[in-house]
Amino acid sequence: MRRLLIGPTALALAAALTACGSSDSPGGRGDGGRAAITVGVIPIVDVAPLYLGEKRGFYRDRGIDLTLKTGQGGAAIVPGVISRQFQFGFSNVTSLLIAQSNKVPVRAVANGGASTGRDGADFGGITVGKDSTLKSAKDLAGRKVAVNTLKNIGDTSVRQSVRKAGGDPDRVTFVELAFDQMAAALDSGQVDAAWAVEPALSTIKGRGGRVIASNFVDVAPDLTVALYFTSAEYARRNPELVEKFRAATKESLSYATDHPDEVREILTTYTRIPEATLRAMTLPRWPQEPNRASIDALIALGTKDGIFKTAPDPDELLP
Repeated sequence: MRRLLIGPTALALAAALTACGSSDSPGGRGDGGRAAITVGVIPIVDVAPLYLGEKRGFYRDRGIDLTLKTGQGGAAIVPGVISRQFQFGFSNVTSLLIAQSNKVPVRAVANGGASTGRDGADFGGITVGKDSTLKSAKDLAGRKVAVNTLKNIGDTSVRQSVRKAGGDPDRVTFVELAFDQMAAALDSGQVDAAWAVEPALSTIKGRGGRVIASNFVDVAPDLTVALYFTSAEYARRNPELVEKFRAATKESLSYATDHPDEVREILTTYTRIPEATLRAMTLPRWPQEPNRASIDALIALGTKDGIFKTAPDPDELLP
């Protein structure tokens, strides 16, 4: 699974690209005079609505020829949007807040995905191996926990689960590990627990692993996890096209919510998820609007954990 998160090197690059200035414009003209735009995405379940929307013609109906280009992760997508390689991109909320706190001018355009809000039945969770004696997040104090990128939404939300269960989050040691390596790391004892999202979550559970806490749920009810975004300059120069993209994306989110079987089917066109894992996966929720209160909760936790250079302003980020 590609990383959804963004690190300091990418932020430095994005800031440098911003300083160089830009003359943002639509990506080009598609067939029949439609606007050709490219969206930087990651090949994970969260972005399935865009693939469905493109297939169903929601973007074409609004004069958009949509191209979805997979990146190596969120660390490539933010500078890709700032440099005009992509007109829009997909990233988790904390990554965008970190970018904003580092003076990278990003603007959210549409909701991306959300927690199910169901403890023990979310699309992400803190997992342990089948032979583990750990019973709850409180037991993680003094243990090694895998997250896919340090100082981001993973360790911040895991700390909250530990705190909420009555444990000491400062005694947790976080280890950076790709999602698709976590099942093996749990089996070998390399780590004591792992924060995993789908499809890695179903892989771990299929090998006998257990979920001991739902960290997204512990942060806030109905947590907004990810957003689609563009650069502030592109949004200023192309307000009508941004609005058309937003409207088509909202329709796509609604369609995905109402057609989960089609979500699973479309996943086979851009991922290599085994059939058994595909059917067992818990899908995210795709509400049309971000949950502002949950984003405020992420800001509070990120501030507590010291991951923001300056205080993020959600009013400047959210659509």
